[in-house]
Amino acid sequence: MTLSSLLPPLTPLKEVDQSLRDDGFAVVSALDVAQIAHVDLNQLQNLTQFWDDLPRDPYLRDGGRYRFRRHSSFEIKGGSLAMVPHRAHWQSVNYNALHGGIERWFEPSQIQLTSNPAWKSLLLGLAHVLNGLKQVNTWFVEAHQFRIDTTDGIGRPTPEGAHRDGVDFVAVFLLNRVGIKGGETRIFDTGGSAGLRFTLTEPWSLLLMNDERMIHESTPIQPLGPHGYRDTLVLTFRSNGFQDSPNRSQQ
Repeated sequence: MTLSSLLPPLTPLKEVDQSLRDDGFAVVSALDVAQIAHVDLNQLQNLTQFWDDLPRDPYLRDGGRYRFRRHSSFEIKGGSLAMVPHRAHWQSVNYNALHGGIERWFEPSQIQLTSNPAWKSLLLGLAHVLNGLKQVNTWFVEAHQFRIDTTDGIGRPTPEGAHRDGVDFVAVFLLNRVGIKGGETRIFDTGGSAGLRFTLTEPWSLLLMNDERMIHESTPIQPLGPHGYRDTLVLTFRSNGFQDSPNRSQQ
């Protein structure tokens, strides 16, 4: 396997489709993300405030206190976006050896966020891009708001290690980096023949991946000041329904 250390290999907007087809991923600048969403970049940047109000993740099995998150789920059909009733986030152990096999009921995303026109435009814009790669009747979308902090000295964006998510496509947005080092993104072809590593630093830049082809992880972060943190938004797009526990519960 060859592993290259690179600055983010930005994909021109007109080449995003082809990059996803040929390479399994694309890295998109914030300005191009705004074009995908058909909004001004400052409208996306205004959404970042909602990451200041994330509850601590109560499910970390490594004993850490470094992750804060919210979760919401949507269906996109045609040009229509609909939020579904709040549901647990569930993954099988095949995709998450650390936290798989358990229902994780995170606090829902703030209504002020999910009702924001820029939020809706972002999800619909991404769905439009993905429809050019795979024609589906309905996209089943999960949205994860993450803050990883360094209060205890180190924060782990992906404590489960390098992984796939068991979906069709994964979109990882870097929203903010404050007083930290680390947080390097690493992606690998599932064939094991090639890999890239780079650090996303531009707020609202995007790593978009074909989850069937790419394995991904982010390295731990360490503080450079008294309160370091890294904010991300992860959107997953699945074409054959949500991943649910075989013993699904209601809340």
